[in-house]
Amino acid sequence: MTAIPSKKDVLAWIADNPGQSSKRDIAKAFGIKGAARIDLKKLLKTLEVEGHLERKRRTYRDPDRLPPVSVLEIMPPTPGGDLFAKPLEWHGEGPAPVVLFLPRTADPALGEGDRILGRLTHVGADGHAYEARLMRRIGTTQRRILGIFRKSAEGGRIQPIDKKNDRDWHVPPGATGGARDGDLVEAENAGPGARLGLPSARVLVRLGDASAPRAVSLIAIHEHGIPDAFPDEVMAEADARKPAPLGTREDLRDLPLVTIDPADARDHDDAVHAHPDDASDNPGGHVVWVAIADVAHYVPPGSQLDREARKRGNSTYFPDRVVPMLPDRLSADLCSLHEGVPRPCIAVRMRLSAGGDKLDHRFVRGMMRSAASLTYEEVQAAIDGDPTERAAALLPDVIAPLYDAYGAARAARERRQPLALDLPERRIALTDDGRVASVAFRDRLDAHRLIEEFMVLANVCAAETLSAARVPLLYRIHEEPAPEKLDALRETAQAAGLTLAKGQVLQTRHLNRLLEQAADHDDAEVINMATLRSMTQAYYGTDSIGHFGLALRKYAHFTSPIRRYADLVVHRGLIAAHGWGDGAGGKPDGQTEADIERLDETGKHISDTERRSMQAERDTTDRYLASYLSERVGSEMTGRITGVTRFGLFVRLDGTGADGLVPIRSLGREFFHFDAKAQTLMGADSGQTLGLGQHALVRLSEAVPVTGGIALEMLEVDGVALARGPTGAARRGRGGRGPKPRGKPKPAAKRKVVRTRRK
Repeated sequence: MTAIPSKKDVLAWIADNPGQSSKRDIAKAFGIKGAARIDLKKLLKTLEVEGHLERKRRTYRDPDRLPPVSVLEIMPPTPGGDLFAKPLEWHGEGPAPVVLFLPRTADPALGEGDRILGRLTHVGADGHAYEARLMRRIGTTQRRILGIFRKSAEGGRIQPIDKKNDRDWHVPPGATGGARDGDLVEAENAGPGARLGLPSARVLVRLGDASAPRAVSLIAIHEHGIPDAFPDEVMAEADARKPAPLGTREDLRDLPLVTIDPADARDHDDAVHAHPDDASDNPGGHVVWVAIADVAHYVPPGSQLDREARKRGNSTYFPDRVVPMLPDRLSADLCSLHEGVPRPCIAVRMRLSAGGDKLDHRFVRGMMRSAASLTYEEVQAAIDGDPTERAAALLPDVIAPLYDAYGAARAARERRQPLALDLPERRIALTDDGRVASVAFRDRLDAHRLIEEFMVLANVCAAETLSAARVPLLYRIHEEPAPEKLDALRETAQAAGLTLAKGQVLQTRHLNRLLEQAADHDDAEVINMATLRSMTQAYYGTDSIGHFGLALRKYAHFTSPIRRYADLVVHRGLIAAHGWGDGAGGKPDGQTEADIERLDETGKHISDTERRSMQAERDTTDRYLASYLSERVGSEMTGRITGVTRFGLFVRLDGTGADGLVPIRSLGREFFHFDAKAQTLMGADSGQTLGLGQHALVRLSEAVPVTGGIALEMLEVDGVALARGPTGAARRGRGGRGPKPRGKPKPAAKRKVVRTRRK
């Protein structure tokens, strides 16, 4: 009788021969024939039940080892340029093993998210268990779905949170990932699903209770793919940073620089000071200092912190949280210009004439100590005669000179005529548990304008200095509006009885003239919004094309390196141009050749991350507003028509500034003609015209917090009840499509034909 091998012998054979693991292969290896095959089958079944083996089709394999041919997903390259891959069919205990992908010269270029069929070799090396060679490329990452999981007897469904996607996804029983009913989940497309049924999805990550108040920003973070967790090596590098020494820095600690920020500011990266210029060649002039946190000292090029900051591109701000570009150890501590604490900075000293023109400037790498962390409201109240106790002490020597210098800079600004849009900033206040307490608009104070103007001047100085030194940098570029967008703005202005001159080289002063005409006009908000929509989107690039909106020829971002990677790039350029010293740990912290080589790529990347953050912030605001209004469904509200489309009207509600859609089907039973040029809808029967800027009385019919969708029903336009159009016979008599009266009953044969056609 043939001897049956032990369990240990069988497992060792399968481990050493993963490509020969069928029952026939095992029997052949151990010389098992005839009736002994039945005993081998029982042994393999026992190993399978005990969890030592996994049966897949007609082969057996160790579930804690990967098969010799596996589907892999390529991960992002490491700082050293290595490519690792994630196995997509791992069934063992614990985390999936690490796979190092070894490309051949003839292999196609692979990037993050690519899926391949790879041939694996078990190596058990330090840092990775397998090495993989490409057999063939089989696609890219499956489509990701973010939605609400609804449990059912057949697994469940996912309701997408994207208001543009109203199709549910079916989740088979084995693909729920342990999700509970009502969970917010991230899933991926798992195939077409059953015939004529819903597409299938596989739950990847449970993100928690979708109804929780703080899930709103979490939805946006995952929907837009914003990295919100720092890798361990980045956190370790940040924790190892120590406060910068004075060294060769210029000592500015006795200069009473102050930070002026919103009351809820999470970081302080800029400080200002001003005093009269005592130079004989500048009577009545001013000296303005702008000091910016020296982030470059702590984040040298090529460091783990640098790679992660570049990947993120910028910080993203939500009403309940911030996703920072840098870990808190830097953004909220070492780099933040806290009151009374020495902090390294890069500062610019600017001399302004009595008329506000910049005469000259110089940059220094220094050490400062903020005299006070002030708020906009506190500073404005002090200059208006109602100072707090600490502001009163700073008023004569710190606050008043700042306003004097701002008065001169404002005069120069008015001569330059940058675009003067008047668009209030919305503020969403939350309760302690994350629910919306109120929605209001921030007051626009001179204190805000003061800081903005000094930051613009500092940014101009940075661009001019680096351009003169021929140091490559990323400019902030804002191009002129496209002709077709200007035509649309011109037509909107004409509809409001205003004019925008044609046939001339467009300058911001021409647009400001239009905005001045609209200032006391009922359509002021509409004209401001239409002007904003006509603008192109600003971006980062290496060519000095200029900034149209600010009416400046050279402009760069220098003043916010804690939250914008572009500013960190400019800081490194200034360090290189001035030959300043090394950063943390003695590593060079100026611009490198590698930085210069990929400057164009960096500009495109951070322009994309900026747009991503803006969209995420906008979506979060929409969802919070929908949550706030969801308790007011059925209420009547006032607003203005701010958008006209073929499918309906957009109305901006007074008080909250929320935008809601009035679907065209809800306007009445008549047909509406859409005029794209005039931006109007006109009723075919009533002749009533609906257009931009009209006052509207609406009823809130729906507000969905998960998607941010708000639906409205139009009641009145400019105080006149909405015409609902004719009904019944009157409509049919004018070519309408109303219901026809019942005639004589059809014979049975005809009724059958009609039913068949309907089917």
